[in-house]
Amino acid sequence: MFTNKTILITGGTGSFGNAVLERFLDTDIAEIRIFSRDEKKQDDMRHFYKNDKIKYYIGDVRDYRSIRDALNGVDFVFSAAALKQVPSCEFFPMEAVKTNVIGTDNLLTACINAGVRKVICLSTDKAAYPINAMGTSKAMMEKVFVAKSRTVAEDKTLICGTRYGNVLCSRGSVVPLFVEQIKAGKPLTVTDLSMTRFIMTLEEAVDLVLYAYEHAHTGDILVQKAPASTIGDLAQAVKELFNPDNEIMTIGIRHGEKMYETLLTNEECAHAIDLGNFYRVPADNRDLNYDKYFTDGNGKRTTITEFNSSNTELLTVAQIKEKLLTLKYIQDELKAWGSR
Repeated sequence: MFTNKTILITGGTGSFGNAVLERFLDTDIAEIRIFSRDEKKQDDMRHFYKNDKIKYYIGDVRDYRSIRDALNGVDFVFSAAALKQVPSCEFFPMEAVKTNVIGTDNLLTACINAGVRKVICLSTDKAAYPINAMGTSKAMMEKVFVAKSRTVAEDKTLICGTRYGNVLCSRGSVVPLFVEQIKAGKPLTVTDLSMTRFIMTLEEAVDLVLYAYEHAHTGDILVQKAPASTIGDLAQAVKELFNPDNEIMTIGIRHGEKMYETLLTNEECAHAIDLGNFYRVPADNRDLNYDKYFTDGNGKRTTITEFNSSNTELLTVAQIKEKLLTLKYIQDELKAWGSR
């Protein structure tokens, strides 16, 4: 699918953008465009990769013109630009709206006008039953791309999305925080030991997006059946890898946090399709002729039930350690820790 093609990654200097780069650099893809507003991170990437296949575009999805100009000749787009931190979005919700909602609309409009073949919008479990500004803005982002998908033929520009949970060791996530706390000789701070979260690696996140590129129809949301862990077990796993004597301290739930997250809502289960390792949530493509829905309901419903981080497979401490040890970040940090 990607042979001699050009892809563009918005928010391309982030953890996901780097993971996509790692996946594609040694393939026969023609060009990878990194689109972001962070000049410093782009410069760091330029010096690190030293690869002519990568092209860098300074811009912001909030600015339609800048994203429009970067899309000439692009075949596929990974929409990863977002404000992702729950506390910062709580304090600055309109900033989340500008990037996550309006920015997505700008990008999709530009992609349609440029004739991009497929666009994948990256969403989060926090968009399902959202209780915080970040999740609410991502839920609106999903509504925007589903609505936009109705305005263009699938064979012109296919617009779809993926929804996944916490990505281990991504920028701003909890595992790097735990490692830094251990290195500083401080207790690991945990909001609630029994709180559960979906966990996956960056490579698994890229796998989900590539699966969506191959199998999604326009307007679909693809969900991976990810495992989860309690935050207490995750902290214990990191502690056992680095310093078994480190203390774990409970600090209480922060702004806008849930005890568990949901990847597939009960309402979506009514029409979701089980694809084995994934769920497919097709777009609701009914039109605005509401009257017929008062007399003609839908008697059919799938038997799938809500999929959340408390009813999925919960990993043990040993399984979490095994997963962590596959990550380059953890391998590098353990090597540095052992050479102190």
